[in-house]
Amino acid sequence: MIKITKEMTIKEVLNTDENLSEVLMGYGMHCLGCPMHTMETLEQACDGHGLDADILVDELNKQLEGKEE
Repeated sequence: MIKITKEMTIKEVLNTDENLSEVLMGYGMHCLGCPMHTMETLEQACDGHGLDADILVDELNKQLEGKEE
């Protein structure tokens, strides 16, 4: 199973599973259409939005794990 890391770009996260966009948007990250999503890491995006990257990564990975069950 692929694990999401905070070093991944937002684009890489979405390429893993496009439904993860719902989790990102739930955290107020509405920048999915922004050109920066192709270059900005999840950690950089979290810093810009005042979020804890580790908490978001855990949530994204839980979402992926739930799909495999």
